[in-house]
Amino acid sequence: MRTLKGPAIFLAQFAGDKAPFDTLDNICAWAAGLGYKGVQIPSWVSGFIDLEKAANSKDYCDELRDIAGKHGIAITELSTHLQGQLVAVHPAYDTAFDGFAAPEVRGNPKARQEWAVQQLLHAAKASRNLGLTEHATFSGALAWPYVYPWPQRPAGLVEEAFDELARRWTPILNAFDEAGVDVCYEIHPGEDLHDGISYEMFLERVNNHARANLLYDPSHFVLQQLDYLDFIDIYKDRIKAFHVKDAEFNPTGRQGVYGGFQSWVDRAGRFRSLGDGQVDFAAIFSKLAANDFAGWAVLEWECALKHPEDGAREGAEFIANHIIRVTEHAFDDFASGGTDKAANRKMLGLD
Repeated sequence: MRTLKGPAIFLAQFAGDKAPFDTLDNICAWAAGLGYKGVQIPSWVSGFIDLEKAANSKDYCDELRDIAGKHGIAITELSTHLQGQLVAVHPAYDTAFDGFAAPEVRGNPKARQEWAVQQLLHAAKASRNLGLTEHATFSGALAWPYVYPWPQRPAGLVEEAFDELARRWTPILNAFDEAGVDVCYEIHPGEDLHDGISYEMFLERVNNHARANLLYDPSHFVLQQLDYLDFIDIYKDRIKAFHVKDAEFNPTGRQGVYGGFQSWVDRAGRFRSLGDGQVDFAAIFSKLAANDFAGWAVLEWECALKHPEDGAREGAEFIANHIIRVTEHAFDDFASGGTDKAANRKMLGLD
């Protein structure tokens, strides 16, 4: 068993133009003041990191680590959620996702996709230069508009989508393998990898690639009514990263999983700050500790009600209180008889 590392915090939802959320130095000082020990860096936030420079300069990466380190903060992972999304975009979402890309490739889906792939390749090298072993991202989606089969999906549609997704990701996974870094896909509605079955479909097509792993976030499973504890048991060997995020699902006679096109605050399923939702984190932390999970417990704040700074402040203590310092001894060691093989055979009546 292993004691989880943490608490850490994903910086994406806190990045801004004003201190303390504008630079890596300032936000690390802020995070440390709340009790965090690590930060997960969104690679698209230029105030925190220049991804291309990090890919090409070990010295620059050492500077980033020193900036965080002077506050007692470790860099836990880089994130390319936005760029990973752009590796595969169905044309229905071209306009909606264009804002995720660099200005020079917007309006040009081919150039945008090539840019996104290059961003992932930069992230592999940058992660290696930072001494990281995991990377957080999204898979993107080609089949998502057809997630509910009405009208009936034509035969082979989903299979072709996953074949193409695998073709696009295999060279990226190989680059991460060369860098010694695991790609951790966040299983998330809106991605083709949105549950265990879809992840397995992808994994089969990338030949069970050793680097095609998982970022575990139970909140997305609450919203789609998937058993998030059983998921840990099934995929424990593939879970390499962990977002600690809460959610609740309160269906009514008027709406359920799909939410009736309502805003987040009015949906049956909505994200909440840690401790305000329905996720059984005591069970999750117990399973991850028992499964020898080696990564970080990283807060991702997304709440329909609470202010982010309150969520961040409360979240640090919440995670710290849930991390289990694993025991090195069995509780009944005091009663050990100190037996050996001969004594065991005697107890079994074999001698």
